[in-house]
Amino acid sequence: MALEANVLLDPLQSGIGRHALLEVVLLGALSGALGFWVVSYGLSYGAESLAHGLLPGLVGAALLGAPLIAGAFAGIVVTAVLIALAARDRRVGPETATAVAVTGMLGLGVLMALAPATPQRLAELLFGNPLAVSSGDVAAAAALTLLGGAVLFALQRPLAAVAFDAGGAGALGLRAGAVRVGLAVLLAVAVCVAVQGLGNLLALAALVAPPLAVRRHVSSAGAAMAAGAAVGAAAGVTGIYVSYTLDVAAGAAVALALCAAAAIGALAPARAPAAATPLPRRSSPR
Repeated sequence: MALEANVLLDPLQSGIGRHALLEVVLLGALSGALGFWVVSYGLSYGAESLAHGLLPGLVGAALLGAPLIAGAFAGIVVTAVLIALAARDRRVGPETATAVAVTGMLGLGVLMALAPATPQRLAELLFGNPLAVSSGDVAAAAALTLLGGAVLFALQRPLAAVAFDAGGAGALGLRAGAVRVGLAVLLAVAVCVAVQGLGNLLALAALVAPPLAVRRHVSSAGAAMAAGAAVGAAAGVTGIYVSYTLDVAAGAAVALALCAAAAIGALAPARAPAAATPLPRRSSPR
């Protein structure tokens, strides 16, 4: 019993462990709740693109000693502008523009990270390190999580209306384009929070794994968001404890815990075949 108590209390006995636990709970809760809509709207590729494209911003923040969240926001803005500019050419199209812009930004980030003047933090920027977050990082993540959660709660009905019937949503006075823009902004906020703990290569797991874990076991969008947030937070805590116990990389442990949760949720029997609600299918505007 004493050994079990020590294992449970060890991460709580240092500021590093407490910061790491708070960080993964915050990113898991926000990303897990938002993930339902990310998957529903088919934005998984967009989330991955944003996470990869912000690498130069992360490296720049490391060079300047600035918070990684600030660098992530800068990288996202630059990537979005490049995609928008490239997509203006109809011969290119949005998908090709996204691929080219993200690949270019990722390559630029790697070159910056390998420069002699860059701090030796490439692995941390790529794969994350929740054990390296500071109290300022946690405070910034908490502020973004509260803001994102409030906006997500306010947009729940419009998101559901557009996801299930974009044409019918117009009859309710909802603008599908504005709702999608709002979701894209929330996605950018969630990615900025996730990259602090999981890096730009593993952040996607926090957004996609929780909805896959819960989709067969819930009966409404609200339940899916709540369950996704709980799964995301629980997987993050599990990953930190696995990292402490087995002395493995914390970011990778959290990502693997998220993937394990998705696999368990997908393989477990549905709560009730008649009640388990699949993710809504995107409907094309009429």
